[in-house]
Amino acid sequence: MRLLHAAAACGRMQQPQAAHRDLPVQAGGPDGTHVMKSATCNASGATMPITLLWAVDVYGRVYSLSTAGQRWERADDLLLELKRVTAGKGRCWGIGCDHHVYLNMMPSETSIRYREETYENQRWNPVDNFTDTLLPTDRWPWSDVTGMTPQPLHSFELPSRSWEWEGDWYVDQSCGEPNPTGGWEYAVDFPANFSPDKKWNSCVRRRRWIRYRRYTAQGSWAKIPLDYPRKPPLPLCDISCGGWEMSDQSGRYPYLWGVSQQGEVWFREGIHPRVPEGSGWEEVEVPKEVAQLSAGPGDLLWALLWDGNLLVRTGLSLDSPTGTSWVEVESPGKEVEALHVAVGVSVVWVVTKDYKVWFRRGVNSHNPRGSGWISIGGEMMVVDVGLNEQVWAVGEDRGLYFRMGVTQSEPSGSGWIPVSAQWGNSKEVVPPRKECQLAQASKGSLLSCTDSDSEFGPPDPQNTEDVPALQAAASSVVPLGGNDTPPPPLKTEDRPSALQQDAPKPFIPASDSFINSLVSDRDKTSTAQPPITKVPQEEVTEPSPAPILPTPEAAGHDVPWMNVDLEGAEAARCAQAAGPSTGALGTLGTSQGVGEEDAPVWTWISGGGCDVDASSQISWLSPSGPLTSSLSLTPVQSAAWSEQQQQHREISKKPLEKSHSVWVRKGALRWWRDWKPQRWVDVAVALEQSSESDGRKDSIFFVYYTQYDEKKYLHVFIHEVTALVPVVMDCHYAFAVYTTQRTKQRWPLVLAAQTEKDMNDWLCLLTDCCLECRGITGPSSRQALWATTSKGDVMVHEPSFSLEAAAHTLACDLMFWRQVPGHLRCVESNSLGLVWGIGWDGAAWVYSPGAAAQLQQQTDVRSVHVYENQRWNPMTGYADKGLPTDRPMWSDESGLKECSKGNTHPPSPQWSWVSEWAVDANVPGGTDKEGWQYAADFPTTFHGHKTMKDFVRRRRWTRKCKITLRGPWQQVPPIRLSDISLMPCLAQSRMEQVPVWALSDKGDVLCRLGASPQNPAGSSWLHVGTDQPFKSISIGGANQVWAIAKDGAVFYRGSVSPQSPAGECWYHIPSPPRQSLRQLSVGRTSVFAVDENSNLWIRQGLTPSYPQGSAWELISNNVTKVSVGPLDQVWIIAEGVPGFSAESPGAVCHRLGVGPMQPQGQSWDYGIGGGWEHVSVRGNSAEAPRAPLPPPVGPPPPPTQVNGTAVGV
Repeated sequence: MRLLHAAAACGRMQQPQAAHRDLPVQAGGPDGTHVMKSATCNASGATMPITLLWAVDVYGRVYSLSTAGQRWERADDLLLELKRVTAGKGRCWGIGCDHHVYLNMMPSETSIRYREETYENQRWNPVDNFTDTLLPTDRWPWSDVTGMTPQPLHSFELPSRSWEWEGDWYVDQSCGEPNPTGGWEYAVDFPANFSPDKKWNSCVRRRRWIRYRRYTAQGSWAKIPLDYPRKPPLPLCDISCGGWEMSDQSGRYPYLWGVSQQGEVWFREGIHPRVPEGSGWEEVEVPKEVAQLSAGPGDLLWALLWDGNLLVRTGLSLDSPTGTSWVEVESPGKEVEALHVAVGVSVVWVVTKDYKVWFRRGVNSHNPRGSGWISIGGEMMVVDVGLNEQVWAVGEDRGLYFRMGVTQSEPSGSGWIPVSAQWGNSKEVVPPRKECQLAQASKGSLLSCTDSDSEFGPPDPQNTEDVPALQAAASSVVPLGGNDTPPPPLKTEDRPSALQQDAPKPFIPASDSFINSLVSDRDKTSTAQPPITKVPQEEVTEPSPAPILPTPEAAGHDVPWMNVDLEGAEAARCAQAAGPSTGALGTLGTSQGVGEEDAPVWTWISGGGCDVDASSQISWLSPSGPLTSSLSLTPVQSAAWSEQQQQHREISKKPLEKSHSVWVRKGALRWWRDWKPQRWVDVAVALEQSSESDGRKDSIFFVYYTQYDEKKYLHVFIHEVTALVPVVMDCHYAFAVYTTQRTKQRWPLVLAAQTEKDMNDWLCLLTDCCLECRGITGPSSRQALWATTSKGDVMVHEPSFSLEAAAHTLACDLMFWRQVPGHLRCVESNSLGLVWGIGWDGAAWVYSPGAAAQLQQQTDVRSVHVYENQRWNPMTGYADKGLPTDRPMWSDESGLKECSKGNTHPPSPQWSWVSEWAVDANVPGGTDKEGWQYAADFPTTFHGHKTMKDFVRRRRWTRKCKITLRGPWQQVPPIRLSDISLMPCLAQSRMEQVPVWALSDKGDVLCRLGASPQNPAGSSWLHVGTDQPFKSISIGGANQVWAIAKDGAVFYRGSVSPQSPAGECWYHIPSPPRQSLRQLSVGRTSVFAVDENSNLWIRQGLTPSYPQGSAWELISNNVTKVSVGPLDQVWIIAEGVPGFSAESPGAVCHRLGVGPMQPQGQSWDYGIGGGWEHVSVRGNSAEAPRAPLPPPVGPPPPPTQVNGTAVGV
C-alpha cells in the first residue's frame, strides 16, 4: 500500500509539468509575438530585454508597445475597459470601469506555482494506537505547522479563477522516496521537536500533506478577487506599483498602493513571487483626502491631495512597507494647484493645473521630501517615471511624449520627443493630435457619461489624411492649432462612403472626469495655448470654442472617473449610419469599436515596465529632424514647428523658450561624524545643480548617512560655501567644507575620498560650482588676500569695498576663499599684481597667472619631526623609563601626542619620504654632540649642555618628505629664502620697480632688483650687509624697512629710496620690555610685531621726521602672524578662537576699528580657522568709498574777485 501511495504521489508531482507544457502561451498584453521575440532575444544573448510600454485611451482600451516592435497592439480581451494602468517589472496592474483591479503577468519560462500544506496530527492511546482523537488541550487534527489554525483538506480553495490545481493532496515523503514511516514524525507531546524515528515514549505524531496550485493567467488580464470575508476597499480611482528596488536590496516583489474615491489610501498585502495577486488590502491613514499617488521602484511614495498640495510618505523600508508618517509639501505653483505626480527612485515630477511640468530637486531615499521645485518646459497632462528614471507623458494635445536626455547625471533631461509608433494594420504613425482631433470622435453618435462631468469638442466637418510614418528628415508631429489650408484628399481605399461623410461624428471626451475634476477651475471654453513659435498672422485662424454639452450633476460626492457607455454610443453610431435621423438610437449591429478607425486619443501612460534609457535605439523614439533643435520642445512648440516643416514654411526667427535643467553628480565618500564618538562613516554624496532659463545656476551638496537604521542627510547650499580646504586627518585624502554657520561653530564638514584623484575631482567640481555661483572667473585680482594653510595649500580671497568699510564691515566668516594650485609656506603680494611665495624647503616662487593654461611643475620638501624623551634615575642614568606623569617617551614637540618613528607618516598621502630618520642638531637652544637637549623637568626650556639639575633630556629626529604637483608658479633660483616682503602701495600707484626685501635661509638680508609688474621675478639679488642673521623683515608703504634679528633685536633701515634701494645703515630699535620679537609687518603709517609669547605689539610715535617711533604698546595676545596692508588694515593668524579649545591652531582674524585716530583698533573678528599658517593683506588697497559731504544749507556765498574775474569759491 505504501509503495502504491508513493507511486501515486510521484505521478501527481509530475503532472504539473505536463500541464504546463500543454498550457497555451498568451501575449503579455498585445499578442504572442512579443513573447516569442523576448524568448528569441534572450536566447541569442541580446543585451537589452524586450519590454512593453502601456497606454490607455479615453475609451478604456489598453494598448502595449514593444521596444522591439513598431506598432501599438491592443489587449486580446476586447471587452476589457480600464481607467488607468501602472506597470512594473514583469507585470502591469489596472483599474477597470467596474472598479475592480486587474493584473497582467508577463509570460515567462518559469510558471508561478504555490504550495499549500497542512499537517495531520495524531495521538497514541492504548486501545486504538495512533488515532485522530486528540485531547481537548491538543492542537487540531488538521492544522498549520503551529497547530493554532485548523486546516482540513476540504477547506482549501483556489483564490481566484486565475489558479488551478496541479494534482491531488499527497504526503510529503521528505526526499521523494518511499518512507517506511509513511511520512510521520514522532514526538513526546505537542509541541516538541519531531523526528522520523519512533521511540518508546512517542505519544504524538504528525505528517505534512502538500498540494500545488498554478497561476494560469500569465499573459492576460485577470481580475483580482475581492477580500472575502474581510471588508474590501471602496471603489479605487488610482493605483501605483513600486517598491521592487528597495535601497536595502533588489530583485524583490513589488508593492501596490491604491486610492479610493473617498480619498483613502490602501496598501496591497501579501504580494509575493509565488502570490502575484496579493492577499488583502490594508488601509493607511492619511491626514487629508488623497486624489492620486505614485510609488517609485525604491522607497519613495508621493500622494496628491484634492486641495492641490502633496504628501510624502516617510519611513518606507522592508520592515515597514507602509511607512511611518506623512509630510506635506506645497504645490510648485503659488497660485496653481498640482494636477498629477509621478516618482522614480530619486526623482519626482509634477504637473500643475496650468499643464506646466515641474521637477523636484534634492530627492533621495534619505530625503524623500526634496528641497525645491524646478520648472521644466512642456505642456503635459500626465507624467510617468519608468525604469532608469525615464519620463513618459501625455501631452495637452493627448499625444504621448518621451523625455530625451534623462541620465544619471542629468535627471531632468533635455527635451520632449513624441512616441511615434504605427497604429492598426496600416503603417500609420500615431502622432500628437491636433486640438481639433481631441474634440472629435469616430463615426457615431454622442457618448453618455454618468456620475461625472465630461468635456466635449466640436466635430470636424472635414476629413483629414492619415499621417505618414515618422521619417528622419521630417517630424510626424501634428500641429495643435487649427489651419485654414484644406487637407489633401483621401486615398481611394480609405475614402468613406457618402453616408458616413454626411453623418455627424460622435464626440470624444477630452479628458476623464478625474482630470476634469482637478482642472474644473480652468476655462472650459478656452482654446489651446498658442505655440511659442511665432507663426505669420495670415496663416493662423482662430479655432472656434468647443461647445460644452450640459451634463446633470451627480448627487452627493462626484465619482472622479468617467464611465463611457460604449454600447449606447455604438448603437447611436449604427443609427446614424442607417438613416438621417440623429436623435434615435438603433440596435447594435456591428462589432466595430467606437473610434477604432482613428488613432487613439490617449489619457494615460505607464512606463514602469519599459526598460529604455537615453542611449537606447528604439525605432519609435526618434529625436531626428527639428525636434533636436531645441533643448526644451513642448508639444505645442514641436507641433507648430513640424507643421511649418511639412508645409515648407519659413521657420520663425523667434527663439524658443529655454527650459530649466538639473545636473547631478553622485559618489561615495567618508564623513567625519560631528558628534561623539567621532569616527569615519561611509556616506553617499550628491552635487545637484539646476540651471534656470536666464542662465543662473544654483547648486546643493547633499550628504546621505544612516544612524541607528534611520536614513538622514546633510545639505550645503553652494552659495553658502566659504572655503574648500584639503586637510590632514589620519592619512586620508580629506577636505573640509566651510560655510558661514559652520565657521561660527568651528566645525567644518570633513569628507575623505578613497584616492587622491577622487578627492581632487570633487574639490575641482565643488570649487567650479562655487566660482560659477559667485561669478568669479580667471586668475586672482591684484587686490586679493592671500593665505596658506599648515598643510601648504594656497588660498585666495577676492575682497570687496565693504571688507574694510568703517561701518557695516564684511564679517570674516562670510569671506569666500578659493584654492590656487601650488604648495607654499607663505605668500606675500602687493596691489600692482606681484605675488611671491616661499616653499617649506625655502625655494622662492613667483605667481604667473598668464601661464595658468600651462601649469608648471612645482616641488616642495619639508621635514617631519619626532622627539625622543628620557629621564635620569640613579640606577641606570638616562633611560626611556619615565614617571607616570611624564610625557610619552616618543612624542611631538608639545609632548601631548605620542609619536614614534614607526607610526609617523608624511603630512598627507600626497607626500612621499625622500630620506631616512636622522638626529637633528639644528634645534633652537642648541644640542650636545649626540643631539640631546637638557632641562630640569618636562616641560621647561631646554638647553644644549648638561648641568647638575637636569633630570630630563630630549633630542629631535627628522625625516624629509617631498610633494610634486603643478601650479601657476615660476621658481626664482638659486637662493633659499626664509622670509620675504613686498612694498605695499595703492592700486593707482605707478612704479618702474617694486621694492622686494627678503631673508635667506641663513639670515642674510637681500634686496631684489628689477621687480616690476611686467617682470615680477626681477633680475638679481642685492646683498645688504648685517652684523648678525635676521629672521623677519618687512617694508612699508614709504620705503621704511624693519627687521628682527635671530636674537630678537629690532632694526630699522635708514635712507631707503628708489634711488638707493638698499639704504645706508641699520638703526637699533629697543624691543618691548622682557620680550623677544619674532615677526613684524609694516603698513603705510604703522608697525605691528609679534613676540615669542604670541603677543601683538604696535609701535607708537611714528612720524615722517622720526620714522623709528618712540615706544611699544601691547594690543593683544593669542597671535602667531600679523599682516598690515597698504591702508594700515590689520589681519592676523590667531593661535585659537576663544571658547573652542579643541580646534586646531591657526585662525584668520581681522582687526576692527582701525583708523588714523585709533591705529591699534578695537576688537577682533574671527573668521575661518583650524590649521591656517599665513595671511597677507598687503595687496588689498580697495578702500571703501567715502560718503559725499552734505550740501551746504542756506544761500550760496557771494563770488570773490580774482584779478578782476569773478570765480565761485
